[in-house]
Amino acid sequence: MFSQLADLLQPGPLPVFATSLAIGLLIGLERERSPAAKAGLRTFALTALLGTVCGMLANTFDSPWLIAAGLLAVAASIISAYQAPGEPNQDPGTTTHIALLLCYGLGILCWIGERNLAVVLAITTTILLYFKTELSGIAHNLTPRDVRSMLQFAVLSLVILPVLPNQDMGPYNAFNPYQTWLMVVLISGVSLAGYVALRLLGEQIGASLLGLLGGLVSSTVTTLIYARQAKENRDLIHFAAVVVALAHLMIFVRLTLLGAATAHTLLVPLATTLGIGLVVGLLMIALGFRGHHAPSVAPNMANPAELKTAISFALLYSVVLLTSAWLQDIAGSRGLYVVALASGLTDVDAITLSSMRLYSQARLSTTETLTCIVLAITANTVFKLALTTSLGGWAFTKRIMLPMLGATFGSIGALAGLVLKTAT
Repeated sequence: MFSQLADLLQPGPLPVFATSLAIGLLIGLERERSPAAKAGLRTFALTALLGTVCGMLANTFDSPWLIAAGLLAVAASIISAYQAPGEPNQDPGTTTHIALLLCYGLGILCWIGERNLAVVLAITTTILLYFKTELSGIAHNLTPRDVRSMLQFAVLSLVILPVLPNQDMGPYNAFNPYQTWLMVVLISGVSLAGYVALRLLGEQIGASLLGLLGGLVSSTVTTLIYARQAKENRDLIHFAAVVVALAHLMIFVRLTLLGAATAHTLLVPLATTLGIGLVVGLLMIALGFRGHHAPSVAPNMANPAELKTAISFALLYSVVLLTSAWLQDIAGSRGLYVVALASGLTDVDAITLSSMRLYSQARLSTTETLTCIVLAITANTVFKLALTTSLGGWAFTKRIMLPMLGATFGSIGALAGLVLKTAT
């Protein structure tokens, strides 16, 4: 008796169908708003349920062809619904067709045990349908140069990366073609995100966002551009100083993101060390640049996903990695620190990624890795201050010196605290 009662209380397939119904209602609710769509709330809900039913029947009778039959039935329904002549300029509803077929497939996913995936895809689909106008506007605002940048990044990540061998080779086993190019893809991806955002937002953004995005693309290039603008137009000096200071602070964010992607066990001490410096720098900017406003002047950045740029970074990364491994072998951490100071003058990413790779190979400790990164940041800060003095003048450098040095000393202090804690 108790076993029969337990069987009755079992939910069985009902939760699966409930999820399927919710997915159909979610997508259908968005399509109901479109005047051109001939499929709305009920049609999408029923289509999702049909997908789950076909999945269940195919599984029960071991007949996969039932899924194909259901798909053909949905396709036939779509064709018949749109056979009726419409107005001359009426939207043919291609997006709704695809969404309806996808909804059927999501119903099947629910039955085969992929409900979480089905829900994520349903939400993504609804977002894409809802933001039609905004996505269309973004597409129209992209220039051929922007599209070329995205295509070049696709070549870097989807064409070149998969064919490279994933094995250590060369002196000290320091060179791994796949890992080296993966670092190229990582840097190019972060930089491309900032580059595209800068291109899309353009003149609509202010100094703060411009500095953040410019720092994502290249803090050094951003410093060069705005130091020159500050010297040519003294009215832009406060605006340019905010942009340059924030772009420099984005190094701390970039390196933390790189740590999250390449060395998970290092993330907490890295985020703590760099986070303290970042907070100090932001406080300095907030206190030093209150009440200064100027019109936005978006920089003309180079495409960070160009093959030439990618190969240059790959060569730099390989040289830094090999030199770091060699000096670390013959001179210990002191030799590595020399490399960090030298390479950090112009590029912090290469020595950071190299140090993290050595850390992942258990050839560097946590404090040694963090020391390399902080030394590189220190060298980069000194280099940029010298650069802004020569290009923008001492009056401009004085405005950015406090936040840049404050952030650097904040990280140095955090690292010193970590070293003392480890020693005790």
